[in-house]
Amino acid sequence: MKDATMNVVILDGYTTNPGDCSWDSIAKFGSLDVYERSVVSEIQQRAVNADVVLTNKTPLSAEIIANLPKLKLICVLATGVNVVDLEAAQARGITVCNVPGYSTPNVAQAVFALLLELTNQTAVHAAEVRSGAWSSCPDFCFWRGELVELDGRTLGLIGYGAIGQAVAAVGRALGMTVMAARRKKSSDSDGVTYVDTDTIFRESDVVSLHCPLTPETQELVNARRLEAMKSTAYLINTSRGGVIHEQDLADALNEGRIAGAGLDVLSAEPPPVSNPLLTAKNCLITPHIAWASRAARQRLIAATSENIGGFLDGSPQNVVA
Repeated sequence: MKDATMNVVILDGYTTNPGDCSWDSIAKFGSLDVYERSVVSEIQQRAVNADVVLTNKTPLSAEIIANLPKLKLICVLATGVNVVDLEAAQARGITVCNVPGYSTPNVAQAVFALLLELTNQTAVHAAEVRSGAWSSCPDFCFWRGELVELDGRTLGLIGYGAIGQAVAAVGRALGMTVMAARRKKSSDSDGVTYVDTDTIFRESDVVSLHCPLTPETQELVNARRLEAMKSTAYLINTSRGGVIHEQDLADALNEGRIAGAGLDVLSAEPPPVSNPLLTAKNCLITPHIAWASRAARQRLIAATSENIGGFLDGSPQNVVA
């Protein structure tokens, strides 16, 4: 359905589509303006005539929303919607949609990419071989530090939505026992035991975070919970950086109170060089790429197109406000 009067603006299209995907499924709805990035001061000028605005991480505050008089629909090119002032959108009667589930296989894969690097240290050993350490070794093999077997260890999940469930399946395939804490009460099922959050931190060998960033989860991982963890345990975060008190985690790592952390997200992105986790011991950090395979980004664009189409047909989907 193409409406020649429908104006669609993408405020920060580059991370979703740096050129290896197509916006054609969005362009069919009317005129389309795509900006690689937008700073706050540019939003009003760029989107003042927009009926539909797409954003990934460009914030849409109450003030900005108030200055976009034609706006009817906000589509978040992500699952998390904390970049949008939902109350302000609701007050204006603006529909807000997100895209759940598009990155589930990618994030589950990323969790274990981080965890296996911490436990097997593949990159460390590959670098050692390349440097000549194996060629000069008197033995047929060598290893740096401890190689950790995951079979029989306990994987604790904070959040048990689609991504948590996918991570649990991989964990079980590796022989891990799985516990999960979730918002709604559930009976144990599918080989997963449901427990409270404190039990997850106290009893897990690996804690993996899969919860949204809300006032309740802000700095959920703090000094108290880190103190409860086993000294041999690992922390993985592919959810939101704000779920962790970063200085507390850096202190725990530097003091050897937990074995390591694998993070794909930080509280500020890109991070300032002063972020204590950038130099913390046994801390692997990737630049928020757990979601970013081409396949996942193509699914994201396709689902966003369906969100717009559903809205125009009077049957909006994936509505969060």
